[in-house]
Amino acid sequence: MGFELRFTDKEITAWGGMGLMKRMLDRIGFDSALEACDFPKPGSNRGYSPTQLLLQFMLSVWCGANRFEHSEVTRHDPVLQKLFGFKRMANFKAIMRLFRKFDQATVMRVFGRLYRWFFGNLHIDHLTLDLDSTVMTRYGQQEGAARGYNPRKPGRNSHHPLMAFVADIRMIANLWLRPGNSHSANNVLAFLDDSLDKLGGKRVALLRADSGFSDQAFLNELDQRCMHYLIALRLNQPLQRALVDQKGWWVLDDGLEIVAFDYQAPSWNRPRRVVGIRQKIDERPDAKGKQLSLFANDPVFACYRYSALVTDMDLPAAELWRLYRGRADCENRIKELKYDFGADSFNLKDFWATEAALLTVMLAYNLMSLFRQGILRSDSIAAKPDVQHTLKTLRYKLFAKAGYITKDSRKKIINLAVAMRQREWFEGLWDRSRTFTLPVKFTPIFSPLKSSNGKSGVKQFSSFLLLLLHIGLGFCNPGMNAVFGCYKTRRYTAKCPAVLHSGFGNAAIGNVPA
Repeated sequence: MGFELRFTDKEITAWGGMGLMKRMLDRIGFDSALEACDFPKPGSNRGYSPTQLLLQFMLSVWCGANRFEHSEVTRHDPVLQKLFGFKRMANFKAIMRLFRKFDQATVMRVFGRLYRWFFGNLHIDHLTLDLDSTVMTRYGQQEGAARGYNPRKPGRNSHHPLMAFVADIRMIANLWLRPGNSHSANNVLAFLDDSLDKLGGKRVALLRADSGFSDQAFLNELDQRCMHYLIALRLNQPLQRALVDQKGWWVLDDGLEIVAFDYQAPSWNRPRRVVGIRQKIDERPDAKGKQLSLFANDPVFACYRYSALVTDMDLPAAELWRLYRGRADCENRIKELKYDFGADSFNLKDFWATEAALLTVMLAYNLMSLFRQGILRSDSIAAKPDVQHTLKTLRYKLFAKAGYITKDSRKKIINLAVAMRQREWFEGLWDRSRTFTLPVKFTPIFSPLKSSNGKSGVKQFSSFLLLLLHIGLGFCNPGMNAVFGCYKTRRYTAKCPAVLHSGFGNAAIGNVPA
């Protein structure tokens, strides 16, 4: 069948679903928050408002831009212009000029105020803070780009930003841009102070980090602040010998064993509690960790992959291991930032201009996360309540809806081309965005009450009684590891919390060290 080509003057957008995002921004007073942040002023009376430039940049990121020049896609969209109330859309070079006006003091002042406003409107305390760093490869002569650790592009210049994630709400608390040759923990104490300031004074119940942050100065500072931590350790030679010397490995699952012991690294000024994990390679081919290089030829130890965690908490070892596993979710945040938000592509020659652009991308991510958790509520899109769709998925499922604007008396109406079977769902989201207000309440994933100095006598006695009950019912076999039996019960019947048995209960059996 042949087609003929015709044109229309009707103003149509491919991103009609962005009306939902605009309604949420209006409900939380985002424009007012931007105006109160004291942005650098335009150089001309005819210049664009910094508030518009920042919002237009984030709008372009939400619509798929991963280069500054890609902002032209939204610039030539008259429907988005009317939807967001812009008199005229700015060229992408105007956005770049805004970021070039940022220096260190301006970055700290503007984004400090903006992040404090944002997190101040989220009602949650006792946060779980994850620290991590990532490599952003550079191909030009940007300030601060240097040769350092770069697994994907060895020898190429890069930046090595330090990032802080709030695991409870799946958002980003802070980002510092650093040269590519910086160590993971370089200037981490000042970064932690700045992150706590951006969080508006909210208390951190638990800090998690990888082995790059396990140096003595950082651990001592966390001890002085009474901030609970759970940090991975490098498998250096003294730690490898300590792991091999341990005799009381608890079997948690097929091919998975765990042990807790006191250990003092050569660089530490005192012993600390360490949790060791080993996984049998034959039974768990995808197991995380490393083989012990000192015992590579030993037939017993060479068949395991090992990892170790240091902590100041006296929770059961199994619970600490499960608690640390949640830190892996920040790797998903980094991947989404790079692949969906183009975080590693928005860079300029000036160092502080690049950091300002990155902090804006982080803010765009936080707003999208707030939209997903506050309005979208993933259970309305999928049957699984814990599903968090990436921005790439939301673009074609929700935002990429053709639409045009009409008027009925003085009322503006956006008309969307939505399939009939999806209209009821879309109307539900539209109504939900109308009632969305700040502050938003979240529930922490870790409570500091759980990590008090030891269990109370009542809890220990309850654990002991529960263990005897399971033995009497045949769930746990005294002749085998109690944790193994109860883990199986918890796994298949969800009736036995294994953490109760990994502390006092195991000692009561007598075959597993307390």
